[in-house]
Amino acid sequence: MNYPLYVHFIFSLIGTLGFCILFHVPPRHMAPASIGGALGWITFVYMSSNGSSGIAACFLGACVVSTLAEFFSRAGKEATTLFIIPGIIPLVPGAPLYYTMRSLLDNDFESAARLGTEALFMAGSIAMALLLVASVTRILMVIIEGFQVKQ
Repeated sequence: MNYPLYVHFIFSLIGTLGFCILFHVPPRHMAPASIGGALGWITFVYMSSNGSSGIAACFLGACVVSTLAEFFSRAGKEATTLFIIPGIIPLVPGAPLYYTMRSLLDNDFESAARLGTEALFMAGSIAMALLLVASVTRILMVIIEGFQVKQ
């Protein structure tokens, strides 16, 4: 069933807020972390519904979450992980992992291999997106600090 994007936004915002509570995110940072997770999920859903693979959609969604986490962490003077961990939870490939296990139990090894590989690549794309955004941010910060020192 295909729900409108605002429905996805609302439910992913609520889900991310639940993980903020679970991970003891300070109350003043719950709204930015939840918005980051919701926008990452919206990116994933939008890209998936427009023909992108789950891996590419997961990568772009994680880039959105990581970019917002970098911004919110600098604005709030907090660690980036405070915003990344609850925000990335909606993108974790739980359904492909579940269906991989189900296929293994049904002795459908071809389907299990396909789904397991997809889940593995989705998890890898999340890790690569987090690494890429953190590296680019660090490089930009060094460049910006270098310009400030020279002036």
